[in-house]
Amino acid sequence: MENLSFNLLLDGLSIFFLAVIFIVSLPSAIYSIGYLNGEAGKAKKNLAWFLLAAFIISMVLVVTVNNALIFLVAWEVMSLVSYFLVIFDTKHEKSIQAGTIYIVMTHLATAFLVAAFLLMYKHAGSFDFLAIKNACLVMPRQTRNIIFLLLLAGFGTKAGIVPMHIWLPYAHSQAPSHISSIMSGVMIKTAIYGILRFIFFIMGVDCTWWGMLVISLAVISCLVGVIYALMANDIKKLLAYSSIENIGIIFLGIGLSMFFINLKMPFLAVFSLIAGLYHLINHAIFKGLLFLCAGSIYKATGTRDIEKLGGLIKRMPQTAICFLLGAMAISALPPLNGFVSEWLTLQAFFLGALNVQGSAKLFLGFSAAMLALTSGLAVACFVKAFGVTFLALPRSRYAKEAKEVSFTMKAAMFFLSALTVIFGLLAGFIMKLLAKTASAATGIDSRGFSFSVNNFTLSPEIGKNIYLSIPLILIVLIGFGLIAFSVYRLFGRQREVIYNTWDCGYYKLGSHNEYTATAFSKPFRIAFSFFLLPYHKAQKIRDSFYHVKSFAYETYTTPVFKKYIYQPLLAVVFKTAKSMRRIQPGSIHLYLAYIFATVLLLIIFINKF
Repeated sequence: MENLSFNLLLDGLSIFFLAVIFIVSLPSAIYSIGYLNGEAGKAKKNLAWFLLAAFIISMVLVVTVNNALIFLVAWEVMSLVSYFLVIFDTKHEKSIQAGTIYIVMTHLATAFLVAAFLLMYKHAGSFDFLAIKNACLVMPRQTRNIIFLLLLAGFGTKAGIVPMHIWLPYAHSQAPSHISSIMSGVMIKTAIYGILRFIFFIMGVDCTWWGMLVISLAVISCLVGVIYALMANDIKKLLAYSSIENIGIIFLGIGLSMFFINLKMPFLAVFSLIAGLYHLINHAIFKGLLFLCAGSIYKATGTRDIEKLGGLIKRMPQTAICFLLGAMAISALPPLNGFVSEWLTLQAFFLGALNVQGSAKLFLGFSAAMLALTSGLAVACFVKAFGVTFLALPRSRYAKEAKEVSFTMKAAMFFLSALTVIFGLLAGFIMKLLAKTASAATGIDSRGFSFSVNNFTLSPEIGKNIYLSIPLILIVLIGFGLIAFSVYRLFGRQREVIYNTWDCGYYKLGSHNEYTATAFSKPFRIAFSFFLLPYHKAQKIRDSFYHVKSFAYETYTTPVFKKYIYQPLLAVVFKTAKSMRRIQPGSIHLYLAYIFATVLLLIIFINKF
């Protein structure tokens, strides 16, 4: 094996991901000062800080090393440290269960990556990125396809694309909130880095079906993620499912770029990747923010179940403002950052559909429609999350007694809130910076392309009359608001009448009359019943035949992937393991025979792959 040399790789792609890591990790670290206060003893706090530092350093190494073997070591350290952070709250059995699922899936991902790297090493004779890149130029097509599928499975599992997403809602919901913020905002993005580094930069994209496969998986992830998010009542689990949806949107940009590279459309290839990278950093910001807000709610109330909350806007007004900004950004509402990146992704689809022929036009049009549907469902999801959590009356003692969180927690949330606005208003300037990163990743010289008119106006392609100015949208929205307020003040009814709300026959309105999260999601549960397979349990407790003392109604959805893929697979694994016990009779002679047979097989097949 080569002598391992350790050099840092600081090109445009690495610097971009370093920026993403620090933008979310630093406020999350500050947030943890207040979050851990009262939650853990001094020794456990020191352990938390040590694990947090190791987590950040391992992610930094993942995006800066120039050797596949060292990359794998850093990747494993990142996975192991994050596992210990997931099970940090050892008092809860769910944390241990989440950690077990996470560590199994993350090592499954590593197994795919190891297989891909070994195939690369076989052809390159080295783990150095440059040596592998040179070897890929002469690598057989079939081998390249196999490596691509292995890399997509490995990095896709870590990113949480469907159907390898199963670990994500467990791990992200059970980890401490500042860790959930980093895991969802940053860690799963290191998988995107892996795809860009190994598939774009090292292997080179030269198959159309690669892009179509990535786009198809992305569309499925978008829809599945947002549908499950709509059904979730645990606020952190809701955010975790939403991450699957947003990873899908990022993959849409990446898949489109791969698709356009093979169609020899360099402008659209770079533009699509800009859209994907823009959504990557935007998702890091607003998802990091939302997880910190969720942590504040949990810290103040002791529950993550939004059915037990309500009325928090009066008790935690600053957290409510931050959560509202994050919810608006993730719902792609202007003038915030999420709107910009989703608009760019849709523009990439539209421009691509106008420039391709035949079935490709239909494929891009259908994918764009699915993205639009996803965006609509995301709005409904976060209307539910904000409305049920912060508005109306408190539905439990936890919500009634809630108080605003500490200064360090609020400072971190306000910092990320400000970034959702800044990354929306400065979209033109940021788009120009991302063009350099996208150009470096695709290997396309974009100096002759123009992606924005100026630092305040976006234009995917000058001359096509497609322009967007976020600052102008903000001015228009403020103008409409002022006009509406002025009209109300001039012509509106000034007299105020204070009276009881119409109570529909009830003698007293209370929190039990409010619209619940489950009720809010019912229309969507019915609309997507072909996928969710809902069922319910009802129980009447009677005093007599005529009088019902209480009525319990519970509704559930079927975890399709868990029930029909993972549980049968797990059953097969256990059955196989049980049968394998027969080949362990305890005979040393038989074990030596096994070793001899294995060596013989390796010699026979050593040059077959």
